[in-house]
Amino acid sequence: MTERAHLAVVGAGPAGLAGALAATARGVRVTLVDAAEQAGGQFYRQPARALGARHPEALHHQWRTWERLRDGIDRHVDAGHITHLTNHHVWCVQRESDRFTVHALRGPAQEEGVTVRADAVLLATGGYERVLPFPGWTLPGVVTAGGAQAMLKGGLVLPGRTVVVAGTGPLLLPVATGLAAAGARVAALVESAGPGAVLRRTPALASAEPGKLAEGAWYAAQLLRHRVRTLPRHTVLEAHGTDGLEAVTVAALDRDGRIRSGSARRIPCDTLAVGHGMLPHTDLAETLGCTLTGTDVRVDDEQRTDVPGVWAAGETTGIGGAALALAEGRIAGRSIAARLRGTAPDPRSWAAAARARTRQRAFFAALETVYAPPPDWADRITDDTVVCRCEEVTAGQVRTAAGALGAGDLRTAKLLTRAGMGWCQGRMCAPAVAGLTGCPFTPGRRPFARPVPLGVLAALPED
Repeated sequence: MTERAHLAVVGAGPAGLAGALAATARGVRVTLVDAAEQAGGQFYRQPARALGARHPEALHHQWRTWERLRDGIDRHVDAGHITHLTNHHVWCVQRESDRFTVHALRGPAQEEGVTVRADAVLLATGGYERVLPFPGWTLPGVVTAGGAQAMLKGGLVLPGRTVVVAGTGPLLLPVATGLAAAGARVAALVESAGPGAVLRRTPALASAEPGKLAEGAWYAAQLLRHRVRTLPRHTVLEAHGTDGLEAVTVAALDRDGRIRSGSARRIPCDTLAVGHGMLPHTDLAETLGCTLTGTDVRVDDEQRTDVPGVWAAGETTGIGGAALALAEGRIAGRSIAARLRGTAPDPRSWAAAARARTRQRAFFAALETVYAPPPDWADRITDDTVVCRCEEVTAGQVRTAAGALGAGDLRTAKLLTRAGMGWCQGRMCAPAVAGLTGCPFTPGRRPFARPVPLGVLAALPED
């Protein structure tokens, strides 16, 4: 008896779940590998079972879609078609002839090595927040917007009592409304984009995805309902406090994105949830040798990368939200099932998903032109502001490396300052270092996607 083809899916967010279901429905064995205790990813992040949440749907949009995904995965797990490995942190994927080995660390301590061998790999590793520093951003009480949302969804806790949500991008809306609905006093929603930029793009946004405008209107109504003060075309200048956050200073921006003189104001708060968009997780793809376009993994119409046997879907191919991730996952799963059978897939089998993918990509392409950090954000960072928290490198040190020492790329700046040599390996500080030095922001190819204990490496077979 011939063993069925085996697919390893890395990531159990919308793209990974959709891809796993589409592939297993067509006869492919699937191992779903994810770092979380439960499936869902960031978008469908679930509270720990021990918390006994009675109404987790109150924290989510598209709950019915999540239920269908969850129930489908559970059925296939019970039937033995899908193996779901939770609390498995993938640190490397190796290509060996015509097969792949997925290396992971198991458990919260991440000290036990696990390997999964498969005929194909679907990378659905999602994205992470872009962090741009400012004076006071290292104070306790300053968190990322996604971090505040994760605390609420996953831990059922508020990051603070009085919150300012700031930065730019569509993520700020669900964060502000979610925190307000859960009982926090959201003192202000500070968005650097202006309403004019959104209005100018309304025709393009509406033609690409009309339902999204209705969703935006719903968020606006929720902000009014909870009496959240909205400050468009504003930005955070500084966070204040001694042992913790006490207030933030915000200022208005002119039409060119520059600070308007005399517009600064201080807002008392104990929490600042700040975000400036998302970046794709591409570590595993880069290790495999997949080509990137800018910061995104390059894929074809089937979601195939240019490495045979490797597909990618979701935020790793470009930030675009849950609906786009679902569409790409479905396409990838169908393509993988056909290719593993040795047949050319029929694009008609994913025509609806392809149409959704086209709409969502057009929508987010238009949206990307609206939400961008103010152009002079790097100039406002004082020299004593810590940029790389792992290595405690300041903005002044990075500027010296670029100016007096001539660093013209991220790698040279890293060698001269140690910015990016710490635990996160530059994932958090690289955008800031690029902005301060004026060099292009390019993801750095790393052999491992996360730190690995030496004992795990020593236990690997020599071949």
